Amino acid sequence: MGTVGKVTGIGTPVRRKGIKGFLRRTWPLHVMLLPAVVLQFIFGYLPLGGLVIAFKDYKPYDGIWGSKWVGLDHFKFMFEYPDSKQVILNTTLIAGLKIIFNIVVPFCFALLLNEVRRNSVKRTVQTLVYLPYFISWVFLGGILNDMLSTDGIINMLLHNWFGLDPILFLGSGNWFRFIVVLTDVWQQFGFGTIVYLAALAGVNPSLYEAAEVDGANRWRQTLSITIPSLAPIVIVVGTLAIGNIMNAGFDQIFNLYNPLVYDKGDIIDTFVYRTGILNGQYSFGTAVGIFKSIVGFVLIVIGYRVAYKLADYKIF
Repeated sequence: MGTVGKVTGIGTPVRRKGIKGFLRRTWPLHVMLLPAVVLQFIFGYLPLGGLVIAFKDYKPYDGIWGSKWVGLDHFKFMFEYPDSKQVILNTTLIAGLKIIFNIVVPFCFALLLNEVRRNSVKRTVQTLVYLPYFISWVFLGGILNDMLSTDGIINMLLHNWFGLDPILFLGSGNWFRFIVVLTDVWQQFGFGTIVYLAALAGVNPSLYEAAEVDGANRWRQTLSITIPSLAPIVIVVGTLAIGNIMNAGFDQIFNLYNPLVYDKGDIIDTFVYRTGILNGQYSFGTAVGIFKSIVGFVLIVIGYRVAYKLADYKIF
């Protein structure tokens, strides 16, 4: 009784127990997973050893272990360096605006698109607004630089229609922030719209039918049924986005910015690239990167806890 391969009294075979039995049954899955694990280990975990240069006065000719140990000097210098404070402010401001508008715009657009009754029109519009999500910022950056230059099509239209002088869209700090947020929302809101439309597809149609019987118009149905049904996913998306408050979009900023807008448009990622790689301040750049990662990790943990409390969302 109870041996492997025998059948119990109720007709259910006893499963093999132990790690050996488990591996014997699932080894093909582990083999399929092995390449991804190896790549992650090589490119994700091995480089972590290089973070020690943030605590050293790293010189390439001395190597990581031969360089002088300086402890937290680079972190202290980071908070004393005026440019660092401005860069952190730029990052949080730009990333914060992106998070807010990348929640509000897809939310409103999903509500409007949900009211379209012809499925062919809805699918066409949904596809068109989703396409920019697949376009690289290298490509978009070149297009925007041409369109927004002083002799570009935007300034030509403003001059011909309103008689305005050319505007330095990418040469003025305030205009640069506006362009960065606007173009990011334009590229991203199609993906967010799909998320909200998927949530709307799960709303029970009988709720709308009952509301119609009670005399509720489309506006009242939206306020009483549609928006409350989307509230949990909005909470999840918003709280999880908090972890990206230190990621303002390196690809986008790098392909759009220039020295004229460093004071308003330089973010942590571009600052680390410029100081750490171009200027050879590897230790200082690594220290700034570690600071960003620690803050991001703390915010991600807080975001998941808030999502669990407000929307009962768990990843494990």
